[in-house]
Amino acid sequence: MTLFGRGNHKRAFSLPPEYSRVDNLLDPTTPARLEDVIPDRKIYKHRTLVLCFDGTGEQFDDDNSNVVNLFSMLKKDDPEQQLVYYQAGIGTYSIPQIAQPWMAKVHKILDMMLGHHLDAHVMSGYEFLMQNYSIGDKICIFGFSRGAYTARALAGMIHKVGLLPRHNLQQVPFAYKMYSREDETGWRLSSNFKKSFSIDVDIEFLGLWDTVASIGLINRRLPFTSSNSNVRYFRHALALDEHRAKFSPSLWTHETNDDLSSKFGVSRGEMPKSNPKVKDQEASPEPSPILKHSHTRQSSTEKTLHEYEQEYDANSGSEPCTSVEEVWFSGCHCDVGGGAVKNDTRNALARIPLRWMIRECFKAKTGILFHRELLWKAGLDPGSLAPRASERPPVPYSNQSEAGSSTLNSPITPTTSQQNPFLKDFVSEEDEDRKDALTRVNDMLKKAPGWWILEVLPQKIKYLKADPDHPDDQAREVGRGWSWDYKICWANLGRARYLPHKHLGGVKVHRTVKIRMEAEAHELAERKKYVPRPKWNFKPLWVE
Repeated sequence: MTLFGRGNHKRAFSLPPEYSRVDNLLDPTTPARLEDVIPDRKIYKHRTLVLCFDGTGEQFDDDNSNVVNLFSMLKKDDPEQQLVYYQAGIGTYSIPQIAQPWMAKVHKILDMMLGHHLDAHVMSGYEFLMQNYSIGDKICIFGFSRGAYTARALAGMIHKVGLLPRHNLQQVPFAYKMYSREDETGWRLSSNFKKSFSIDVDIEFLGLWDTVASIGLINRRLPFTSSNSNVRYFRHALALDEHRAKFSPSLWTHETNDDLSSKFGVSRGEMPKSNPKVKDQEASPEPSPILKHSHTRQSSTEKTLHEYEQEYDANSGSEPCTSVEEVWFSGCHCDVGGGAVKNDTRNALARIPLRWMIRECFKAKTGILFHRELLWKAGLDPGSLAPRASERPPVPYSNQSEAGSSTLNSPITPTTSQQNPFLKDFVSEEDEDRKDALTRVNDMLKKAPGWWILEVLPQKIKYLKADPDHPDDQAREVGRGWSWDYKICWANLGRARYLPHKHLGGVKVHRTVKIRMEAEAHELAERKKYVPRPKWNFKPLWVE
């Protein structure tokens, strides 16, 4: 465990893309049923491109993140049906252009602490899509921590400058430069660049675990990372008990454009859409009721960026129709994104948001192909996910599962149980939820005291405040009675995270938090009653 573990756009290098391998690496004794995938490929005619961006300092090891765990369940051996890509976390690779080993090590440390080479991570994912995208493909992107921010930046880059055709590698650095520019000229050039060089594609699914946007010494936000009308489904699992200063969550904020002129963007009809038939075959998602009308105030610099984003979307004809779900889970950063416990640990908090994310993939009908038998290890019953994601029964709020509270939709065979020791005492997904919810919270301020150094440094934080320009009876609607603002916090000192919308009845909390709150002290691993770190002066919206 490292001290800070977990938690000019000229380009001289590119991360080597880790494409899915087609060669058969399975042991010859592996049963053929591992090739049985869900959902049924006959239902979905499109190919899926799945990109996974790991968290800071994360890569394959003995305490894998949820990004690796999800990637391990994906079908990887048929690129005609599904093509997958994995990128290790920020700060995990060496830069080949740096000859001196000690210098390469310094760059790795700086990358891990400050996200110094974020541009290379984004461009590497962009190159994968550029080289592999075909009309009709659905793009699904996952990420954890700064890897989640990388995923959002990639989606934002595709929205602003489009996706270049294959074999245009020399144009990628210039495209990123156009994307990252925030001045008026840059936005206008981005629009012209997109029309001249790119194709217009959408992001089908953006699934994230606890996005952290602390990139560089000055946390400058990249365009379309807070909201993006090009994303169809946005799913975000957030850590309720994380309280480090440098791990402030980056939430979704949907801006309105009622009073903005249409200066930038690509007008609808100016560019051919690559996959209209595929998208029209399925029902359009409903926009989030809370975020649909969201309008926020920013500091002068941030407000300018938001205005440019809104003007770009207004001129492009984009509509804020993204289906948004941001749900809070018990635990700290790695209790949501994974990587806090060893891989062979039977129960852990991180398994809950992993199951939730996979279930959301099926509910959104993404068509992502999973190996049926590998889903059992995460505590999921494949029969409850396909052919249709079924409603979940109530959680048993006791040590023993209530009789008849849940039934398995897929039988566990003796052979399956022998291969997967996790299944020996498997009762139901609801029982797994309860067992996982009672496990230990992994607080890095306790496990790695070096993080306290950053707790005494000044930080800029974002918060929701009452808007005096609107009467109180309108304060239930985001943007009419409330607005975003910034303030300098001179010392965080382990202060709890701020929960936006908690006074608006809009905080979605996973039902396993209730299990943990209602459990007796002797049932919890810490042997004391659980109280969520944020002030619990609101009524949450419990979600399954």
